[in-house]
Amino acid sequence: MKNAYTLLTFLVCIIITSCDKKQAINIAGSTTVLPIISVAAEEFRKSNPKLNIIVNEGGSGVGVNQLGEGKLDIGMVSRDITSDEIAEYPEINFKPISIGKDAVVPVISSEIYNTGITSLTLDEIAKIYRGEIQNWKELGGPDKEILVIDKEASRGTRHVFMEIVFGNKNAEANGADLVLGSNNEEQTAIVQSDAAIGMLSNAWLNDDVKGLSIKMDTGEIIEPSIKNIINNKFPITRDLLIVTNGSPKGSVKAFIDYLLSDEGQKIVEDSGYVRINQ
Repeated sequence: MKNAYTLLTFLVCIIITSCDKKQAINIAGSTTVLPIISVAAEEFRKSNPKLNIIVNEGGSGVGVNQLGEGKLDIGMVSRDITSDEIAEYPEINFKPISIGKDAVVPVISSEIYNTGITSLTLDEIAKIYRGEIQNWKELGGPDKEILVIDKEASRGTRHVFMEIVFGNKNAEANGADLVLGSNNEEQTAIVQSDAAIGMLSNAWLNDDVKGLSIKMDTGEIIEPSIKNIINNKFPITRDLLIVTNGSPKGSVKAFIDYLLSDEGQKIVEDSGYVRINQ
């Protein structure tokens, strides 16, 4: 009888544990997409308290690779998935879903911006990253050596920036002084310098980190404004993506539907990005 009671207790514990166990959605990848997903996850869980949404950064490459390895339900990606990545994970049906738009902006320290350097050509930016221009005075600015900040190779922001500036997403930046990872790290480094240049998502600009306009071959100067992102006029724009393995189902689909809803798209907008239904 005692053994039967012990068995019954054990079975009840299993049932209770099973009932109490929360579902989980694992998400990781782009630090550009991260602010949107973090806020959306918090809001979505208010009406889905039994659902855990675990969000980590690491860069777009991490989002793609960990999805390919079966470690994620959703990868956050701020660039296109490459043919090499598709070939590396032939069993994965990568399904990218756009949740917003953004610009990758060449950014400089406010001290340099305030001297009058508010726009550069793509060629001038390329020469800085190649190490052919090393002092701001060569561009009409103060006599200060340029602190050139590059991003880690796996970062989606870098892929998009290098593709437009160099015509090669994997281009070398021989003039770089620092190689950093997240947007937050790069923003901090630029704030702490008075002579830096880097590359950041439009949403990470502030009073200390100024976005450069692009001076086109025609002489037109294009600002990194929301309007110019919406109409694709700014030359370095991109979609912000979440990626799943095949068509999403269950709680993953419900969360993605929320991201695409008016409420979810307001989070995109409030995060400093452009909603997809503009």
